[in-house]
Amino acid sequence: MQIRTREFVPRATFALHDPLLQRALANAAGGFIGKRAKAVAEVPEFEALREAARQRKDEILAELDLWLERYEAQVRAVGGQVHWARDAEDARAIIRALCARAGAKTVAKGKSMVSEEIGLNEALAADGLEVIETDLGEYIVQLAKEPPSHIIAPAVHKTKEQVAELFAEHHGTTPEPTVSGLVTEARQQLRRAFFRADVGITGANFLIAETGASVIVTNEGNGDLTQTLARVHIVTAGIEKVVPALEDATLFLRLLARSATGQDSETYTTYSMGPRRAGDPDGPQEYHVVLVDNGRSRMLGGPWREMLRCIRCGACMNHCPVYGAIGGHAYGWVYPGPMGSVLTPLFVGLDTAYDLPNACTLNGRCGEVCPVKIPLPDLIREVRHAQQRDGLHPPAEQRVKALWRRVAERPALYHGLERLAVRLLATLGHKGRIRRLPGLSGWTDARDLPAPAGRTFLELWHAKGHDE
Repeated sequence: MQIRTREFVPRATFALHDPLLQRALANAAGGFIGKRAKAVAEVPEFEALREAARQRKDEILAELDLWLERYEAQVRAVGGQVHWARDAEDARAIIRALCARAGAKTVAKGKSMVSEEIGLNEALAADGLEVIETDLGEYIVQLAKEPPSHIIAPAVHKTKEQVAELFAEHHGTTPEPTVSGLVTEARQQLRRAFFRADVGITGANFLIAETGASVIVTNEGNGDLTQTLARVHIVTAGIEKVVPALEDATLFLRLLARSATGQDSETYTTYSMGPRRAGDPDGPQEYHVVLVDNGRSRMLGGPWREMLRCIRCGACMNHCPVYGAIGGHAYGWVYPGPMGSVLTPLFVGLDTAYDLPNACTLNGRCGEVCPVKIPLPDLIREVRHAQQRDGLHPPAEQRVKALWRRVAERPALYHGLERLAVRLLATLGHKGRIRRLPGLSGWTDARDLPAPAGRTFLELWHAKGHDE
């Protein structure tokens, strides 16, 4: 996937003025928030589950090497193979080699954020393979030649009418712009893809060390069909997805669907474990797991460790006012919203994704709803501090800060300029508000600016008879 994080400001500006996108985001936001609130209210022990999940994930991360080794041993015991990928390039090379060895022509993909992270689709297409996304949202954005805009609802930026037009263009049909009509149309088209696929590639929500099983949750059953009908099944997952036992996965599953979509559970929770055995009615002939590091080990040993607790539910972006205003594409890479404001700079570089953590309002809603209690506002601040330490702030911003420091170090000059600014701004106000302010259009185009009273706080304080 192309990295376009340096384009955040113009892409965000465009998003704010795109009426169709704003309509789609408005329709989605209330649904996500309302359904989660209802689902959480029905589980009195939800906060206790969050705390238990936080503690358990921290315990797992403290012994991650142990659980990864046990998982590998169990996968081998049931006839599968585990491949270790240090970075995105390594992961792509491993999967390309597996597809070539299988003589694959068509690859069906279940939903996998890691495959987006490593740029897998582009690599396979360059080898002449036909790659078909089977998740409905992923299928829609693939037809539109767009990246996903949300980690659990990849096409949340599209209206039903836009999807119907897209299907009509590519399928030569005229589906009704209703949820049921569009789903039926997609199923009819994808059914053929499942049966002709040589290789099926899925992600994994969890990897269970005690059995060697991978767990994937879907609402459409595409994960089941992707991994059972193809001759070769390849699982792509970050190393942080491993959990010791089935009961650990159960704990996280109780939180995942409620946090993501407001459901008690996803429609399909699929456990796969190795290739087809004698007597099995279906399943692949080969089973491979590609464990991807790609910077996760560095996170494990540094101040970003808590970010590895993430179970990819998307609750943080569903409740983020910035994401709700601009959508996911403005962020310019795989992971948008609050989680992306931390992960993306760590994966692609603090300088490459400079704007993402600085576009956060630090309102704290993301941390309040995270099912595993990741302190996202604190981590976003830490990314900002790291950027500051590395001297990555834009030259213009550095000059402004240097000027501000020189003024602040001179009290007489500071108070004089303060009085002048307050009086000037007061003249621009109307009924206590400034509707338009030159140089601050990024603020005043979207909201009014409170106008000062015409005197500084210190002047008002002294007027009440207080001493300095």
